[in-house]
Amino acid sequence: QVQLVESGGGLVQAGGSLKLSCAGSGRTFSNYAMGWFRQAPGKEREYVAAISWSGGTTDYADSVKGRFTISRDNAKNTVYLQMNSLKPEDTAVYYCAAGAGIVIVTTTPRYWGSGTQVTVSS
Repeated sequence: QVQLVESGGGLVQAGGSLKLSCAGSGRTFSNYAMGWFRQAPGKEREYVAAISWSGGTTDYADSVKGRFTISRDNAKNTVYLQMNSLKPEDTAVYYCAAGAGIVIVTTTPRYWGSGTQVTVSS
């Protein structure tokens, strides 16, 4: 079992930055690939970024490539999402997720956090 808790969301102006954190419980955190997803009002949840268990492999949705950076610190059981050059269309609830591998976590994660709101004003 892995429990995930996101933090770091808030209100920011367009062009600004935010860094999200996702703290995981359990000694098996480092065994899982981790991902970030988001859901805007009236839209389906969409994939944002993923990172392998070691941190050696990362992947991004085209919409955030070059602006967002995913990283992890297994000693702290935490995964991060650094978001730069934010746009109003980045406004959403952001969720972290855990899965057995980086390919799996991008499509069918096993564990989900409860989400943190990010609002980007124009």
